[in-house]
Amino acid sequence: MKFKVITLFPQFIESLENYSIIGRAIKKRKILLETIDLRDFGLGSYKQVDDRPYGGGIGMLLRVDVAVKAIRKAKEKTKQCKVVILSAAGEKFTQKKAEEYSQLDELVLLCGHYEGHDKRIEDYADEMISVGDFVVSGGEIPAMTVIDATSRLVKSVLGKDESSQVESHSMLNGRRIIEYPQYTRPYEFEGKKVPQILLSGDPKKIGVWLDKKTKKSKLF
Repeated sequence: MKFKVITLFPQFIESLENYSIIGRAIKKRKILLETIDLRDFGLGSYKQVDDRPYGGGIGMLLRVDVAVKAIRKAKEKTKQCKVVILSAAGEKFTQKKAEEYSQLDELVLLCGHYEGHDKRIEDYADEMISVGDFVVSGGEIPAMTVIDATSRLVKSVLGKDESSQVESHSMLNGRRIIEYPQYTRPYEFEGKKVPQILLSGDPKKIGVWLDKKTKKSKLF
């Protein structure tokens, strides 16, 4: 799977290559990451990418002509991809959406900035996504969140594929789950002990306990 990120801060996104599971996946080419510098499509000697909103208002908006040039560049060498705008006004990003994205060949992420974007940009994208009911300074951190959550679900990115199948927000018997509590050594710390059932050596009893401790949503 390939991610293409349209951003004013390519180095921010490229830092993913240096850390943890996603970094290893990029180095092993399990996933591909490409950044497209929005400033390359800016106007004039200052490479302007934003402008004042018509009708007045505080802040600056990402220009449609600049953004669309970048989107078209991202789609230039691919037959099929999905273009997603990172925006506080978008649909809530969920594990279900990450599962959907993980089945794509290419995902283009446009990082919003400033006060927002020209509404007409949305006509050149497939959807808008928000990572939560809050506002951040730009779309780079949300984009990295989407890349991380999606990449974990791409085949062979994790050491064992089952690692992504039984974890919080995954599907189990038609329900989304929050994974059961887990413990490791030491057995006792400041009077707090590991539940005795986990030391019983009885897989059946442990399985029943884990199932009871797994929080399950309503059936889908």
